[in-house]
Amino acid sequence: MHWTLVIPLKPLARAKSRLSDAASDGLRPGLALAFAQDTVAAALACPAVRGVAVVTDDALAGRELGALGARVVPEAPSGGGLNAALAHGASVVRRARPDGAVAALNADLPALRPAELARVLEAAAEFPRSFLPDAAGIGTTLLAASPGRELRPEFGVDSRARHAASGAVELLPADVDSVRQDVDTGADLRAALSLGVGPRTAALAALLLPAGPRPLRR
Repeated sequence: MHWTLVIPLKPLARAKSRLSDAASDGLRPGLALAFAQDTVAAALACPAVRGVAVVTDDALAGRELGALGARVVPEAPSGGGLNAALAHGASVVRRARPDGAVAALNADLPALRPAELARVLEAAAEFPRSFLPDAAGIGTTLLAASPGRELRPEFGVDSRARHAASGAVELLPADVDSVRQDVDTGADLRAALSLGVGPRTAALAALLLPAGPRPLRR
């Protein structure tokens, strides 16, 4: 089964406010873009992924992610929130491929490895709807809907519990840490760096860590 991924990204100026413990106001927008670029590049390199649709109203992010090969979908309605953006992106994708499999993926997975993403999507293909919990065990990094099934995103606080309550099956394949490690805080960033991050995140993280981050091994 091949998947189209829907990746939401809020305006960079408002992104990653919880990273204030690790990055200045001036650096956080660039980090948010770097996370998204490394996420999209890794997703497009995954053999199970047919395409990536990024839902964003940020002009710079749209240009940069579009240059990587992602389809850029403006939010509708603009500012409607994360779940509205995902539902809209999924509907746009499904209009093009009504019988396609769709998955929502976080934009802040800078350590993402294509092979690990492929394992998650292979597991997701066994269920009508499924999700992968984040490394903290509270949130969600991926929500999948097989052909003919609605995505029905419930991202936000305690999304792991909400997705489970919605009937989605929780996925826990082995050795997929890079798909679970999203980055909201300085501690999350250090955890991602310990896994090895993509080149754009590594370049900016070097400004924060004098010793430099560990290079990504895909």
